[in-house]
Amino acid sequence: MSNTSDACGSPPAGAPTQAPRRWSRDEVARRVARDITEGMVVNLGIGLPTLVANHLAPDREVMMHSENGVIGFGPAPAPGSEDYDLINAGKQPVTLRPGGVFFHHADSFGMMRGGHIDICVLGAFQVAANGDLANWHTGAPDAIPAVGGAMDLAVGARATWVMMEHTTKAGEPRIVERCTYPLTGLACVSRIYTDLAVIDITPDGLRVVERCQGLSMQALQAVTTAALRFG
Repeated sequence: MSNTSDACGSPPAGAPTQAPRRWSRDEVARRVARDITEGMVVNLGIGLPTLVANHLAPDREVMMHSENGVIGFGPAPAPGSEDYDLINAGKQPVTLRPGGVFFHHADSFGMMRGGHIDICVLGAFQVAANGDLANWHTGAPDAIPAVGGAMDLAVGARATWVMMEHTTKAGEPRIVERCTYPLTGLACVSRIYTDLAVIDITPDGLRVVERCQGLSMQALQAVTTAALRFG
């Protein structure tokens, strides 16, 4: 992965053009894991964020939390060793690290609402330029709403990060000036990780921290409705 220097932007004049390779889901998860600080309590939302647990080194002191009532879980179990009595909020089997425990669902939500989660990493349908989050319903009449604990996490965690694909399957931007889907939380997101870039939400707007190798500023802006700042 590259930063926003010239080396990772447009190719030199006269060089053959090539479509940039998007980061894989595991590469994005690894990038998120890199930014998690030692000693933090981190909630991983359903979907893509669950991959982050697979990319935290075993010797790192990070407590992973899931709202169904587990803290101190580790990477996904090896195929064939799954125990479906030990699951996360997405009903995926997990492993427990030394000291990890399962506990009451109400106590888990007490942690979330009480400000005891340092970072939550959530998936999203849309994120607005001001940090508004929409991740529980698209508003479509046949869509199944899925609130889960996202509303509690969005306002209860000390920081909310989003991990998602930069565009929909139809190519529509997910990072927008204003959300058009029902909101999960207001001005709650501080950082976005996508398969194209890492973007901070600041008082001065969206600032690109990092982008895919070979992805120009113009190409990234073309798939982002909200205005971006570079450098």
